[in-house]
Amino acid sequence: MAKDEIIKQLHAASKEFSDYCCNVNTDKFFHQSGEKWSAAQNIKHLVISANATRLVFNLPKFFTKLYVGKPNRPSRSYDELVNKYNLKLQHGGKASSRFIPPALSSAIGKDSLVKSFTLSMNKLINAIEKKWTDPQLDQYIAPHPLLGKITLRELCYFTIYHTHHHLAIIKERVSL
Repeated sequence: MAKDEIIKQLHAASKEFSDYCCNVNTDKFFHQSGEKWSAAQNIKHLVISANATRLVFNLPKFFTKLYVGKPNRPSRSYDELVNKYNLKLQHGGKASSRFIPPALSSAIGKDSLVKSFTLSMNKLINAIEKKWTDPQLDQYIAPHPLLGKITLRELCYFTIYHTHHHLAIIKERVSL
């Protein structure tokens, strides 16, 4: 997927996610069932994730290469990346502690959380769009807690899929 398509897909995933969450009943939005995250916690998780991802795209390129290294293989396709991520989840992979959202109450406000998500995603998309060329997405890598070192193109693919993944979780939980 070329950079222009990545940007388009990131915008689409963000909009679909935000639009759906805006229409979720507030009680259901903050309801946490057992160990399962509420819709609010899913959003907070995505905000934390987008902010961490944005950091990679905002670092100076030389620092990224110096700190993490350079790729020793071509970027995986979107489908290959999604398959690898789903295999990790099937084998018990979970969010690491810094990506686990706290319990949230309705006092924080649904609209505030959704706006926070939209702002985080827009800042991430802006960093990708303005600071990186299409070829550079394959020339740099970043660490991922479950996937190991992945190219920045793969990190974009992950962000697209990750947003859809959590939207599906929210849809499932809200319908119960």
